[in-house]
Amino acid sequence: MKRPKSEIFRLKYDALGTRRLKLSHLLLGLGALYLIFIYLKFHRFLEIASILSGDETFIGFDRSASDKTLFSSIYQDTFNQRLEDERNQNAPPMPRKEPVQEGNGVLRPIRPFQNRYGRITGEIMRRRNKTSNLSDLEKMADEAWTLGMKAWEDMESYKLQELNQTQLVDGKPESCPSSVSMTGGQFARGDHVMFLPCGLAAGSSITVVGTPHYAHKEYISQVARMRFRDPEVWVSQFMVELQGLKAVDGEDPPRILHLNPRLKGDWSQRPVIEHNTCYRMQWGRAQRCEGIASGDDDDTVDGFKRCEKWIRNDIVDAKESKTTSWLKRFIGRAKKPEMTWPFPFVEGRLFILTVRAGVEGYHIISGGRHVASFPYRTGFTLEDATGLAVKGNVDVHSVYATSLPVSHPSFSLHQVLEISDKWRSPPLPKGPVHLFIGILSATNHFAERMAVRKTWMQYRDFKSSKVVARFFVALNPRKEVNAALKKEADYFGDIVILPFMDRYELVVLKTIAICEYGVRNVTAAYVMKCDDDTFVRVDTVLKEIEGISSKKSLYMGNLNLLHRPLRSGKWAVTYEEWPEEVYPPYANGPGYIISSDISKHVVAQHANQSLRLFKMEDVSMGMWVEEFNASTPVQYSHNWKFCQYGCMEDYYTAHYQSPRQMICLWDKLSRGGAHCCNFR
Repeated sequence: MKRPKSEIFRLKYDALGTRRLKLSHLLLGLGALYLIFIYLKFHRFLEIASILSGDETFIGFDRSASDKTLFSSIYQDTFNQRLEDERNQNAPPMPRKEPVQEGNGVLRPIRPFQNRYGRITGEIMRRRNKTSNLSDLEKMADEAWTLGMKAWEDMESYKLQELNQTQLVDGKPESCPSSVSMTGGQFARGDHVMFLPCGLAAGSSITVVGTPHYAHKEYISQVARMRFRDPEVWVSQFMVELQGLKAVDGEDPPRILHLNPRLKGDWSQRPVIEHNTCYRMQWGRAQRCEGIASGDDDDTVDGFKRCEKWIRNDIVDAKESKTTSWLKRFIGRAKKPEMTWPFPFVEGRLFILTVRAGVEGYHIISGGRHVASFPYRTGFTLEDATGLAVKGNVDVHSVYATSLPVSHPSFSLHQVLEISDKWRSPPLPKGPVHLFIGILSATNHFAERMAVRKTWMQYRDFKSSKVVARFFVALNPRKEVNAALKKEADYFGDIVILPFMDRYELVVLKTIAICEYGVRNVTAAYVMKCDDDTFVRVDTVLKEIEGISSKKSLYMGNLNLLHRPLRSGKWAVTYEEWPEEVYPPYANGPGYIISSDISKHVVAQHANQSLRLFKMEDVSMGMWVEEFNASTPVQYSHNWKFCQYGCMEDYYTAHYQSPRQMICLWDKLSRGGAHCCNFR
């Protein structure tokens, strides 16, 4: 029996209504879940948003116990662990310039006298922790103090001589050989490093004779995450690096040239040669040669292509037809013969690799054929390449370095330090100052400190005593370097020498010393921390500070939110060091500002040995500010122009700037523009 059309239409409408009803139920359910989520997490998002926007409405607000639990949950790890305060109750105390008087339970600092070397002294310097329950960081600090005290005594025993233009360090200028050679055995016994006393010069060349190992299988975790890929891949690679001098223990030396032939490629079975530089453990942008010749539009290096062509199995050259070839010859466009060679490095086969320093960059030659060229990067000079390292899957048979310079300008420190009264710092002002800038520096960074003195330390605010800056430097294992540092500090009067052996992990102790100096020695309203490779636009930073009410506690810089610690790799942070899954909000270390009340909190907490220490100083400061924010609201002020990596237009601070870049930036500022110079 046939149904009428009206009934069919009604049945279809009911079915459609049922589907719509189900869809509406689903949307209502999702909306309800969303509202529940917002209800539970809304306070946390408001607080994070207020930090970024500068609105203090929700910063430091008094949360209930349940809100505190929700807010702090992002700082807990998967095992619901928390750091025990008892682990750092006996933090190694920082040396003070002057002892602190205790009266009626109140710590009252004594006005410090002006020490000619600007160093921190006092009895607290000798009060090192001797308990058995020391953390790794505390043990490291205790050892650094022990070694530093011996180095301090050796430095004090040096007879001071007046600095002049012709003499800074006792002894004659060092003479260097014009060539150096090592056999494979000598190279291996020297930890696979050849020392180049005076670096390189244009025309210098280094030849390495070696044999790559046959490929072996390695487990690659990145490949394991990819589906349908075998995590065990074939690997055969080696690195040839020109390295500079290492500044402090725990920090890798700068790579002035990093040459990395990968015979099996990036796990792709296609070989590749990578070139790069690395400064302060920050890699630049890599130049990769993958068997495809550089185009005509690419910049050449001394007339050579950056990458030459080699035979690749996945690329087949298109052949011309006889007609096209005849036509091109007829009109005078005959194709030049082109030779294509295989990849220059083969497993188990001898190679002769030469790195030659040209006018514009390095030229890589293998077997007499040009393979690649890598242009010099600003900030990496040839004379700084004082070491050649060859590492990886290779047997080195011999190394030769020829046409080397016989003198190094940086070894004669009077050529780095410009001895002139106009670069000397005035005595500390008797009254309070608006901003104190503590600059972290390493012992042998003579050129970096000189560049800072000649550039942004020449702002008029320093002359008016509105701003004061000091370098904070620990000691070096080499006695002659410490002696040179002492003479430099004596002449320029802008160095605070900390009597412990310098290590990368102990930078946090320098930060505490900056806080203490800023509130006890100069009575500054604000304290800024930066590095000796940071260029600071002091006038712009002062304007940013003045835009915040002086009644508010301030934490200003390039803020990081919800950053997670690395749990694997070279810079891994263990759960014993940091149990939480994320770091507190913190400003990047190259340049940040805190108000004096936060500095006083850090100093007071460290004085009673309750300050929690962490090897990453910028994270430590974020942790201390968060603790202070629990009782006193803090204004978090974020701006990207406090550059973490390199430079950007209209910057406030520029990081990773070499001495030459410092001079360049200052010159551009004098012309009225905050423009960046060439990058590395």
